[in-house]
Amino acid sequence: MPRNPSDIKNKLKRSEVAHRLKSLKAKAKFNRRKTLAKQEADAPELKAERLEKNVPKTLENMREVDETLVGDDEEVMEEEGVDEFKEYFSGARPKILVTTSKRASANVYEFANEFVSIFPDAEFVKRGSQFEIKKIVELAIKRDYTDVIVINEDRKTPNAITMIHLPNGPTAHFKLSSIKLSKEIRGHGKTDAHKPELILNNFSTRLGHTVGRFFAALFPHVPEFKGRQVATFHNQRDFIFFRRHRYIFRDGERCDLQELGPRFTLKLRWLQKGTFDTKYGEYEWMHKPELDTSRRRFFL
Repeated sequence: MPRNPSDIKNKLKRSEVAHRLKSLKAKAKFNRRKTLAKQEADAPELKAERLEKNVPKTLENMREVDETLVGDDEEVMEEEGVDEFKEYFSGARPKILVTTSKRASANVYEFANEFVSIFPDAEFVKRGSQFEIKKIVELAIKRDYTDVIVINEDRKTPNAITMIHLPNGPTAHFKLSSIKLSKEIRGHGKTDAHKPELILNNFSTRLGHTVGRFFAALFPHVPEFKGRQVATFHNQRDFIFFRRHRYIFRDGERCDLQELGPRFTLKLRWLQKGTFDTKYGEYEWMHKPELDTSRRRFFL
C-alpha cells in the first residue's frame, strides 16, 4: 500500500486508500488510549504524572515576556495611592455622563440606552450638534460629573467608545465590536437598580492595570449582593469582553448564571494623559501597526 495516497492517480482508488489509512490510524489511536487507561487504572500515579505534563500550548501561556507585568509590587501600590483614581477607591461615588457622536442614528441610541444601565450612577444626555467634546468636558466638570463616555459610530453602527475621567484625565479610546443587545440574547434576564459586583480579569501589565482601574472607577465600591448582579471585564489577548449576569442559587447546592446583557468587545486604541485633546494631548500609549510584531505579544 502506498504511504502517500496522493501518489495514486485513480481518484476512486486514492479515496479508498486514504479512507483505509484513516481508519487504521484511528484504530491504533483507540488501542493506545485503551492500553493507557488500563495502565493508569492499575497505577493512578501515572495518570497524575501525565496530566501534570500535559499542559496545552496557547497564545496566552506562550506570550512574550513583558517587563511591565505587575504583581504585588510595592511600587505599583504606591502609584495607586497617588494616581487619578485614588479617591474613587476611598469611597467617592462616580457620576457618569454618557452621550453620542453628533447626529447619532437610532442604532446608537438603542445601544446607549442599554449601555447606561450598566453603571448605577450614569445618565444619558443627548448631544447637540453645536457641542464639541471639549465643551462637554467643561460643562461636565462644572456639574460634578466624574466621567464622560462618548459612543461613536460609523455608518449607523456603534464602533468606538471614548472614556474621559474628570477632572484631570486620563482619556481612553476603545474600538467597539461584537455588540449584542439584551433582546438578542436567548433567555436573558431583566436588570434592576441594584449595584453590581465587578470582576476584572487578566489586566496584568502596567498599562492593563491602569485600564482596569479606569473600569473599576466607573462602579460604586459598595456592591449590593442582594441583587446578585455581576459585571465582568475579561481581557484575553488584548480584547476586553464585557458580560453581565445574575447568579441564581438552586436548592442551596447549585448556582446558575443568567445573562442580562448587553455584551460587547473593546480593544484599546490609545490612552492619553489629561482630558480629551487629540491635537496637543500627551499619549501614554497608542496602538500602531509596527507594534504587532508577534501573535504572542500582548500589551494589557
